[in-house]
Amino acid sequence: MDLSTPAGAAALRIDGARLWQSLMELARIGATPKGGVCRLALTDLDRQGRDLFVQWARAAGCSIRVDAIGNIFARRAGMDDSLPPVTTGSHIDTQPTGGKFDGNYGVLAGLEVLRTLGDAGVRTRAPLEVAVWTNEEGSRFVPVMMGSGVFAGAFTLAHALAQRDAQGTSVAEALAAIGYAGEDGPAHAIGAYFEAHIEQGPVLEQHGCVIGVVSAALGQRWYDVTVQGMEAHAGPTPMPLRRDALLAASALVAEVNRIAMERLPHARATVGSLEVFPNSRNVIPGRVRFSVDLRAPGDEQLLEMDTALRAACERVAAERGLAIDVQQVVYFPPQPFTPHLVEAVRTHAAGLGYSAMDVVSGAGHDAVYVARMAPAAMIFVPCAGGVSHNEIEDAEPAHLEAGCNVLLRAMLAAAGVAQESAA
Repeated sequence: MDLSTPAGAAALRIDGARLWQSLMELARIGATPKGGVCRLALTDLDRQGRDLFVQWARAAGCSIRVDAIGNIFARRAGMDDSLPPVTTGSHIDTQPTGGKFDGNYGVLAGLEVLRTLGDAGVRTRAPLEVAVWTNEEGSRFVPVMMGSGVFAGAFTLAHALAQRDAQGTSVAEALAAIGYAGEDGPAHAIGAYFEAHIEQGPVLEQHGCVIGVVSAALGQRWYDVTVQGMEAHAGPTPMPLRRDALLAASALVAEVNRIAMERLPHARATVGSLEVFPNSRNVIPGRVRFSVDLRAPGDEQLLEMDTALRAACERVAAERGLAIDVQQVVYFPPQPFTPHLVEAVRTHAAGLGYSAMDVVSGAGHDAVYVARMAPAAMIFVPCAGGVSHNEIEDAEPAHLEAGCNVLLRAMLAAAGVAQESAA
């Protein structure tokens, strides 16, 4: 098979049935009655999933290395192993009520690329690598995207290892318990990084597109907002004399929604958590705490949204005679992906005849951190109804196969073909 010719390149495709079978086999580890997966980071179920991946990767001819935060790197040698690897990957930890595809697809799509090249007898110039990043979901330990964050230097190894779950177990203790406390040392260089993922939203499905060409990931600012009014008896206290913290918070929830609606199409604003004190039926609420999640594709727009939120809080506080405190607790800057790799995804999707559109990722992914230290791009495929972080999460086998074929072409182009033999 001569991959240097158009006919040879067009003939190389991944085995979609094998990819699907691998996804279903991994999904049995931590399977839930509703058809989803609960495989929290650094639990024994996570160990079983990791062990299965390592077994498959070794069978595909890969060497395995585990770093000090538990990231797994399965490497297929290239003709020139002094070159930095072309890497792909994602995560296999899930939400408590997670699905079969979030993260898992990116890992097993990478494995399928290596299997396909092995079947075809293709050797690349640069080595290829599949990464399994530790604790992307952040369900058991925070911060989220922990493994890729440590790898890219977003926070220190010591900080990550010291984090504890609700039962008091540290990351370091959990890694040791499952046998994935690897070797310490600096992160290795990456020549190019691609991450395949289900979209986790409805845009591709609504537009009838198979491939999402991801140009960037939205920046994020998260806040804790506290509204301090005064609790009082619901019966004797006249309406005009109340300092109702919940009424003020309700006005701010509407303001948060307005902030995003005025900045479509990519701005997002969400109140996801709300705590009322004293939370009694016949007491006017005296204090309300709630979360705000703002997202936008550019820092300028994200700062505009921050300003609008703070102005709304000041206005409501003055109008209603109460105090409102706003504390920013998380900031992820917007992350554009590398233009020539984004263009490669677009080109290979078109070359394979797949419908495609440019999209912006509303969710955080490991690629966001890797992009801080290496060229990076992402490939999205649709998920049914845009539903993710849910046991009913689903994706069509043909779409998963298509995304993996684009991944194959993109990785081959980045790594270069050094040698092939008759398959």
